[in-house]
Amino acid sequence: MAESRAERKARRALIEAAEGSEEKKSSKKSKSSQDAKGKSAKGKAKRPSSRRSEDKASQTRSRRSHKDPVSSARKAVDPKSPCSIMKTCGGCTALNRPYKKQLAAKQAAMEELFAELCEREGVAVDPIRGMGVTLGDPGKYPAPRGFRHKAATPFAPGKEGAVRCGFFERGTHRIVAVPECPVEAPGARQILNGIAREAERLHIPAFNEDKHLGLLRYAVVRCGWRTDQIMVTLVTAQRDLPHAQEFFEAVAALDPHIVTVAQNINGRPGNAILSEETRIVYGAECMRDQLLGCEFDISPTAFYQTNPQQTELLYRLAIDGMDLQQGDILMDAYCGSGTIGLCAAKDVQDKGIGIMLLGVERNPAGIADARRNAELNGLTRSAWFMADDATDYILDAADNNERIDVLSIDPPRAGSTPEFLEAACALKPRRITYISCNPVTQERDLHQLLDGGYRLLKITPVDMFPHTDHTETVAVLERR
Repeated sequence: MAESRAERKARRALIEAAEGSEEKKSSKKSKSSQDAKGKSAKGKAKRPSSRRSEDKASQTRSRRSHKDPVSSARKAVDPKSPCSIMKTCGGCTALNRPYKKQLAAKQAAMEELFAELCEREGVAVDPIRGMGVTLGDPGKYPAPRGFRHKAATPFAPGKEGAVRCGFFERGTHRIVAVPECPVEAPGARQILNGIAREAERLHIPAFNEDKHLGLLRYAVVRCGWRTDQIMVTLVTAQRDLPHAQEFFEAVAALDPHIVTVAQNINGRPGNAILSEETRIVYGAECMRDQLLGCEFDISPTAFYQTNPQQTELLYRLAIDGMDLQQGDILMDAYCGSGTIGLCAAKDVQDKGIGIMLLGVERNPAGIADARRNAELNGLTRSAWFMADDATDYILDAADNNERIDVLSIDPPRAGSTPEFLEAACALKPRRITYISCNPVTQERDLHQLLDGGYRLLKITPVDMFPHTDHTETVAVLERR
């Protein structure tokens, strides 16, 4: 799908802001080189290196093309670099850039993207909230590491039955080998590489994406943040595997903290990692983690944030913006496993404030998790979760004049729908909090909410994925 003008504008602003200093340095080098050209035949101007952006929602990362990814990775090793393969992987394009400069670049991009809205509403974009720091704080800034608690790999066949794993290069099915990853949770990449070794030992063929042959397609590892539990999901093209039970047990033995091994069967062409059919082949049905004092069971296909530390910050901003009061009805749209709504309900319950929580999510696995999580946190009497399309549900609610006091929205990257937003305005909730993983579509949706009778109180960027160009935002709106 082609980029809209707003998307191109935001992307250009972020890239230009992030790389402005490096381009200036490169320009100076080029100029001095040109000046020296007449004095020395060896003086040649250097071009600024080209850069690519990473999309968080994509399950594959940006990669540069190499005929031999493994040997290229070895050649790219820099003992001073925070990552031995960053030149061939290309996932963390800003890994070598000081964190303060990364945050400043993202802040500039968000200010440009939301400039029209802010001018219209008389507000300013809040300083971006980074990992352990807010832009503008004095002192030394951290260098975030080990924050991705979800890691994944595709598999591909190598020579003589070898099973290769790592990251896809952009636009290809060539794999960059990943011995370790500094931004993933410790141990996650070792498990993924271990799965490839066990599959190769047991002669389980990797899937060839071009020829659509083979069995083992992907593996996903999710690590607990507040707990030490780990869940592994193996994605295969068919249900039946050679030496299946031995393979599943070998995967479970890769780390003593693995509590669940699941098999997802996805034989469809395309780059979607997971399909509908999932079965537990080892251990418990779910793994468990904690956010903001709440317990959460996470099943293999349910959505759960990748960076839990920043998720707590993101949710805290949203909960504070809700301004929940006694007797309120809170609707958590696109609720996933119920994390936002349950954290909000538990937060106010601990303060002696009783509310009613209504969660809507089209993924039945997410709703099953949400209901289980409500029970885990003692909220079954005040929380209801329904497996339904959020737009369909809110349209019916508007037709029936149902009461919603506070609306929480956390849609996918495509944003919400005009029909959902129109119905939301018709329901007239007192407050709306809008969490977005794609500020470009959020900016579009906010215009419709403002036209529908709301005013923007604040908008706060959150750096969920340091070293990339990705930014998430929390917008708080109030009925005029």
